[in-house]
Amino acid sequence: MIMVRDILMYMDRTYVPHQRRRPVYDLGLHLFRITVWEHPMVQPRVTELLLKAIANEREGMVTDDISLLKANLGMLLELGQADYSNVYERDFEVLFLGTTQDFYAQESLTYLSQNTATDYVSKATNRITQEKDRSKSLGFPSTTETQLHRMVETELVERHARTLVDMPNSGFAALLKDYTKISEMGKMYDLFVRVPSSVDFLRDALADRIKADGKALIADQEKGAADASAFVRGVLSMRDRYHDIVTQSFRGEKRAQKRMKESFEDFLNENARAANCLAVYVDELLRVGLRGKPETQVNEELKKVIIVFRYLSDKDVFESFYKQHLAKRLLGNRSVSDEAERAMVSQLKAECGYQFTSKLEGMFNDMRISRDMRDAHNVHKRSIDNQGGLKVIDIEVDVLTNGYWPSQNVKPCNLPLAVQNAIDRFSQFYLEKHTGRKLSWQTSGGQADIRATFGAAPTFRRHDLQVSTYQMCILLLFNDKDTLTLGYIRTQTQIPDQELRRHLISLCTPKHRILRKGSKGKGIKSDEDTFTFNPDYTSKLKRVRIPMVRDTSLKGGESSTPAQTSGATDVPAPVEEDRRHLVEAAVVRIMKARKVLNHNGLIAEVSKQLSTRFVPTPHSIKKRIESLIEREYLERSEDDRREYIYMA
Repeated sequence: MIMVRDILMYMDRTYVPHQRRRPVYDLGLHLFRITVWEHPMVQPRVTELLLKAIANEREGMVTDDISLLKANLGMLLELGQADYSNVYERDFEVLFLGTTQDFYAQESLTYLSQNTATDYVSKATNRITQEKDRSKSLGFPSTTETQLHRMVETELVERHARTLVDMPNSGFAALLKDYTKISEMGKMYDLFVRVPSSVDFLRDALADRIKADGKALIADQEKGAADASAFVRGVLSMRDRYHDIVTQSFRGEKRAQKRMKESFEDFLNENARAANCLAVYVDELLRVGLRGKPETQVNEELKKVIIVFRYLSDKDVFESFYKQHLAKRLLGNRSVSDEAERAMVSQLKAECGYQFTSKLEGMFNDMRISRDMRDAHNVHKRSIDNQGGLKVIDIEVDVLTNGYWPSQNVKPCNLPLAVQNAIDRFSQFYLEKHTGRKLSWQTSGGQADIRATFGAAPTFRRHDLQVSTYQMCILLLFNDKDTLTLGYIRTQTQIPDQELRRHLISLCTPKHRILRKGSKGKGIKSDEDTFTFNPDYTSKLKRVRIPMVRDTSLKGGESSTPAQTSGATDVPAPVEEDRRHLVEAAVVRIMKARKVLNHNGLIAEVSKQLSTRFVPTPHSIKKRIESLIEREYLERSEDDRREYIYMA
């Protein structure tokens, strides 16, 4: 046709345009199409041979000449373009796409039924690559190439996505259980990501696996198979594992990261257990876990804590438990280092802001001031001793600001006279320096060192016993009598009954049997139960620390401080009270700025402002709004009852 066009070039340039005729080349292609191509012995045969050659290549057979196939397809495209017909689409593309769909539909079903999911992924990936290469080598137009790839991905991926995820032993859900299968999971993600809607199945499987593992950890903790620290270590191990899966297998996809975060939040925020366990874990770290470790490793461990902390929605519950443990560490001088303590507070401050850690920082400030106060008191006491005054026992007092520290509404017990005299002297010294203040003594805390004499003359054995304040009060009663009843000890000391029983049991343990209990069994049955000083007590140590029992067989079978148990799941009452005040303050603050606001808008604003500490429920916010209306901080609009007006 090119030769004919060249011979008739003059006619093509002059006559054809003037007479508005079809160009010679296009006319020739048109005649070729209706005369040659559409001949009953040509078109069906050529189409059949083209499809058979492509099918043979898919089966792995060697094609004679790929350029011949490409030339035939190019001819069909050119015939269609010459007279604006759909020769290529009608005589090849429709049939080609149909046979391709049938081929991959059958092959995928057969292969998947006989092989594992990972083998199928490799096979499907290779098939998709082969089809792309074949499209380029045969010179398919972009329209055919796009339809072909979409069809192949639909048949190989989309139709079997759920099966590939749920397949026993080799599906994506099964691979998630094996940390060594990150590479296989990555290959499956790379296949699924070709069909974006299919990736949701992988994300759902990831979320379900995280929730299942999390609930297993909670179940172990509930049954007592794992303590609070083990629970948090399990969560951290889970987080490291699934973070690697999301980073490597999911190629760091943002939506997968979000699903992972939501899944951890789902099982960690069922109740207050996670917040309590995390506080116990941090307490263990800052007491013993970080001892001797370099600063870089300390910071790494604390950063891991913050990772779990971010998942908690009720951060104020964690603060409450953390503050209780921090108080014990500071007052008992049990921290591995002040630097580690301050580093943890700094991490919390960076995460939640100054308001969250203001009380914690106040506790550190109180301890610093108390150290200075002790030094000043010791100087004062020495000056009194040098002036010939009565020598009093040594006491070390921590003066704490009531608003910073965990509240303990426990009535002071009756202290021994010598201790009470020392307290009175310190009170006089302190109040002379700080007028207008009031000291409230917390005898439920603190420690004492007492010297006890055991055995009989002349072979006395002396031991320095490190005991709690309550234990000191109990033991000093035995200077007057060798045997005392529970009722008598309670009357003389005024120690709360539950605490008294726990401290007495601690003095009767087999390892530290300072006292002998008259009744048999672990518990204390009645006020008539007797306790006798044990002169036969022995120890290899000169200085003996008497530990407190954690759980006793007392009435009700409960430990003395429920808030300290690792299984506490309820929000503490003080936290609930603080939440009510915070919600009311947020409502007033918002309404003062807005003046008028509808109900839904106010709920959304309050939730947003308080999200850094906890997530209030709409019901709890509504109750606080009603309370504020009763106290005339707000009023309802007469035109719209769901609209509130601030009352100045």
